[in-house]
Amino acid sequence: MPVAAGEFDVTMTPELMSVAASGFGLGRMVLDKRYHGALDATGNGEMLSFRGAAPDSAGYVAMERVEGVLDGLKGGFTIQHHGIMNRGAPALMVTVVPDSGSGDLTGLSGTLEIRIEEGRHYYAFDYALAPIA
Repeated sequence: MPVAAGEFDVTMTPELMSVAASGFGLGRMVLDKRYHGALDATGNGEMLSFRGAAPDSAGYVAMERVEGVLDGLKGGFTIQHHGIMNRGAPALMVTVVPDSGSGDLTGLSGTLEIRIEEGRHYYAFDYALAPIA
């Protein structure tokens, strides 16, 4: 499978939660991203998060729509984030939602790895395109 890699910028803007959800510590953010490199695209989505009682324990889920160009192919796709921090030990899975690809990216599948170094965000996107039937 090809791997597209590069850097991205992200802005997270807090949003209000519903009355029911805000009572137990959930947080909600709007995500605005700009991917650079082999994935030249914008990403927009929403994230829900929760901080645990122990230090460095938390979880988040997010849905993000990505639109732009991936290795010369123009289109869009949706990714689903699932992250856990267990007392400082991180686990993150970011996966393309099946059948969410459009344009040249119809049939896209894959996983996206995110790493943060010295405040900068990087991605490595391991992907495949299924033949269109």
